[in-house]
Amino acid sequence: MQLRFLGTGTSMGVPVIGCGCAVCTSDDPRNRRMRTSALLRDAGQTILIDAGPDFRAQALHADLRHVDGVILTHSHFDHVAGIDDLRPLCDHSGSVPIFGSPRTLADVRERFSYAFTESSVGSTRPSIELRPITTPFQIGPTAIIPLTITHGTWPITAYRIGNLGYVTDASHIPPESADQLRGLDVLVLNALRYKPHPTHFSLSEALDVITDLRPRRAFLVHMTHAFDHAAAGAQLPPGVAFAYDGLEVSID
Repeated sequence: MQLRFLGTGTSMGVPVIGCGCAVCTSDDPRNRRMRTSALLRDAGQTILIDAGPDFRAQALHADLRHVDGVILTHSHFDHVAGIDDLRPLCDHSGSVPIFGSPRTLADVRERFSYAFTESSVGSTRPSIELRPITTPFQIGPTAIIPLTITHGTWPITAYRIGNLGYVTDASHIPPESADQLRGLDVLVLNALRYKPHPTHFSLSEALDVITDLRPRRAFLVHMTHAFDHAAAGAQLPPGVAFAYDGLEVSID
């Protein structure tokens, strides 16, 4: 199983428009963070995790030519705005299934209503199938377990896929979901900034979760310009690292 981080930034990305801070003006490419998304390759399957507004650029950087399915964590703009850019992949892959909670997919259907309208034809719409999930499911031979987590007051979805746990935009992980995230080789977890935030884990909160779940390795995502990759990364405990756009990791 191979995971590629397509983007590791928060909803505004890094650099932030109009910001002249040291991170936003850094020459370190690891400080350039598109909106958080990932690409998983497993057992011949290519699975996209979220499709935000930077998806077109991310797909080109990754030389993405085929996708077998998309799994969505929730329907905030920075996680679904790139769904229309699936169109050329639909040409190569046929109709692309999109999996997510019933609430998430109801929002997708509303925002991309033209994709489901008979009068909208040709290249004006992506060919997508919405597949609501509440229980474990599969994309080809790849088994996926959806887990309910909390994003502020909003229940959203994390995923366990083999020995990978993928959790973003969380502010709380209920005990029953935490139990499903133990024994991992790799945990992907959001860490927004140093200061507390009402809807996202701060760095210290994310590190507390990692201490509890004890994955072999943990990679932090959904980060603001609060973190300089090199300087802040040097302060992380062993086995924990800030992910960066384009990083690829193998999962046992």
